[in-house]
Amino acid sequence: MKQNVLIIGAGGVAQVVAHKCAQNNDVLGDIHIASRTVSKCEAILESVREKGAMKNDGVLKAHQVDAMDTAAVAQLIRDTGVEIVINVGSAFVNMYVLDACIETGVAYIDTAIHEDPAKICETPPWYANYEWKKRDLCAEKGVTAILGAGFDPGVVNAFARFAIDLMDEVKSIDIVDINAGSHGKYFATNFDPEINFREFTGVVYYWEDQQWKETTMFASGHDWELPVVGTCRAYQSGHDEVHSLAANYPQADVRFWMGFGDHYINVFTVLKNLGLLSEQPVVTAEGQEVVPLKVVKAVLPDPASLAPNYTGKTCIGDLVKGTKDGEDYEVFVYNVADHKEAYEEVGSQGISYTAGVPPVAAAMLVATGEWDAKTMKNVEELDPKPFFTILDRIGLPTRKRIGGLHGVDTAWNE
Repeated sequence: MKQNVLIIGAGGVAQVVAHKCAQNNDVLGDIHIASRTVSKCEAILESVREKGAMKNDGVLKAHQVDAMDTAAVAQLIRDTGVEIVINVGSAFVNMYVLDACIETGVAYIDTAIHEDPAKICETPPWYANYEWKKRDLCAEKGVTAILGAGFDPGVVNAFARFAIDLMDEVKSIDIVDINAGSHGKYFATNFDPEINFREFTGVVYYWEDQQWKETTMFASGHDWELPVVGTCRAYQSGHDEVHSLAANYPQADVRFWMGFGDHYINVFTVLKNLGLLSEQPVVTAEGQEVVPLKVVKAVLPDPASLAPNYTGKTCIGDLVKGTKDGEDYEVFVYNVADHKEAYEEVGSQGISYTAGVPPVAAAMLVATGEWDAKTMKNVEELDPKPFFTILDRIGLPTRKRIGGLHGVDTAWNE
């Protein structure tokens, strides 16, 4: 049975979500999109119409809503009659939208951990600070809430679960995210600059030897030899999925690595050392209070604007090590995406594409019942195989290499 969808947010990821919901509205039905700025929602829906993305006839409608107003979101859910909410707004709105979904009894899907604007890199595990406190209530109300269902977090959690299911014991999970593309700008971030910089200005938490450990950004680098994109330098970073994977697989070391070029590191370092990445307000000589991080965000290119000229590919995967039948066992599970292909299909760059396709696949699995858990789940707690099956079909095929990075390359189901 078709289930209608409300998309919260109107950035580059929301554009991908809208297009993919439209392409699959035989399962997802009517499509509503809402943000503070309704004109941005209208522009996304116009791009859906221009591409002729709607598979079947159905509603495409834009709405204005303050996503930090739980009552307003709940009323919009009631007014539209949707059954699934895909939240790809700012990470600051997650708990308000989740509360609205719990109040109205509809399914909730997001792509990142909730953040408090006044706090950076809180005590781990991060999900325990906000989302997991609502887990019992979701179970009590029978509300499906799928957390972190983008790519990382999201698909990489499913990669980990899939690899671990092939083993007798897991020892380590290393998630590697490489963007080998080029946007042609002097400096830009691939998603919301404010969220991007907040990830990298705080403590880098990782899980090793069954305990939380700390390092700093760019302190630990490693050259990874990956499919398609070749050898790339990545640095250990704090990231959402480490926190749920560490809780679900406490016996395994869990680390996240993200690729950065020297230019990004240099600009980031200057901005940080000048205090321009601070989330704390300062007062100018003219007496005006400003938040430096928000000023930097305002002057940088909108990530959605990068799409037309973006070239190159991404490679994101999990290297999972453990044992099977008493022997060491390694699996690399991964996806490669292309920026130009993403733009030609949905008008967004590859980073937005990899983040936006998976929550639509998750919504389809909720609609068909396969992931309609009636409680709160992180992605690795759900069967990855139907997820991969849909992702293969709608734009993000999964590959695997038994034996690790230099193993034999096959589709995940071969």
